[in-house]
Amino acid sequence: MDIKAKIEELVGKIKSDEGLKAKFKENPVKAVEDLLGVDLPDESVKAIVDGVKAKLSLDAIGGLFGKK
Repeated sequence: MDIKAKIEELVGKIKSDEGLKAKFKENPVKAVEDLLGVDLPDESVKAIVDGVKAKLSLDAIGGLFGKK
């Protein structure tokens, strides 16, 4: 699995769906597991969750400066 590509895919889905955004904010591990279609130990999903959070934060900061 290409983790970087998967993170990009998940970020795209989360950004485009307000329901997913809310679910990710409430329980990011569960939201990612649901999007991936797997049920893994939280520790196994944490790296992906951290990557998604980082990418969402960077995209938000870029939006402040007129970039997307």
